[in-house]
Amino acid sequence: MAQAPALPGGFELPLEPRLPRIGSVDQVAAEERAATLAKRSIKREAKLWALELAVRMMDLTTLEGADTPGKVSALSAKAVRPDPQDPTVPSVAAVCVYPNLVPYALERVGGTGVKVASVATAFPAGQSPLDVKLAEVREVVAMGADEVDMVIDRGAFLSGRYAKVYDEIVRVKEACGEAHLKVILETGELGTYDNVRRASLLAMAAGADFIKTSTGKISPAATLPVALVMLEAIRDVHDETGRCVGLKPAGGIRTSKQAIQHLVAVHETLGPDWLTPDRFRFGASSLLNDVLMQIRKEKVGAYQGPDYFTLD
Repeated sequence: MAQAPALPGGFELPLEPRLPRIGSVDQVAAEERAATLAKRSIKREAKLWALELAVRMMDLTTLEGADTPGKVSALSAKAVRPDPQDPTVPSVAAVCVYPNLVPYALERVGGTGVKVASVATAFPAGQSPLDVKLAEVREVVAMGADEVDMVIDRGAFLSGRYAKVYDEIVRVKEACGEAHLKVILETGELGTYDNVRRASLLAMAAGADFIKTSTGKISPAATLPVALVMLEAIRDVHDETGRCVGLKPAGGIRTSKQAIQHLVAVHETLGPDWLTPDRFRFGASSLLNDVLMQIRKEKVGAYQGPDYFTLD
């Protein structure tokens, strides 16, 4: 799908050795490929396995201005035990919250294996001075966050100041220390698949552990064609450098059907080695309840309504 001509203008020369050839994206081919993958279906034991895998891959998220310590504590408890009636349902991968709520999430998930992720770098706009962004990252890491979800400066990227975007990611990665860094591209603002691919490669070259589609604050967000373009960029970097980078689609994935479509795309593009929470996450708020309903249906043969599960 991605062709590979010479590196286009805009990237500073020092970046060139660290990036695979940028290439361009065939929009029609990308959308047709995504549509084909979306038609795949899985049944019975394989479907239950995929649903439980989707739970293990979720970053259960609340990023609202009205978030409270109580809401985060309740969400964190659900992250550890998603279905109180079925202890075989696995915990989610992480809880994702605003910086000042990190301690409340840590209090509830400590010792459970569920990680705590915090957004940072002036989420969701990313329009703050770099020293402010770095201070925020250091603060959430000092609080104990395991993962940091940063946003790129889309204004800089869209105006061609790629070196500025690259440098900020490098500096944020340094500030993260041992914490894992997810770099949010906000693909809905990038305009083209070519820009999505370029931003993906730039973020990976700068040291991202994960690349993430969206903040969840604008639409469109995590569409399947966009995710496919990012998966192919991850594949190309792995083929060329050996680096393994993860993907986190976030925003707009609300149903089990959509989640399974994304898992199929991961399997077909990157293979089974990426079907692990270490390399793939869903940024999710409402998705978990739909997956829990589907798991219950697969196990007992009948649907139970959403009233049987807590609202997030």
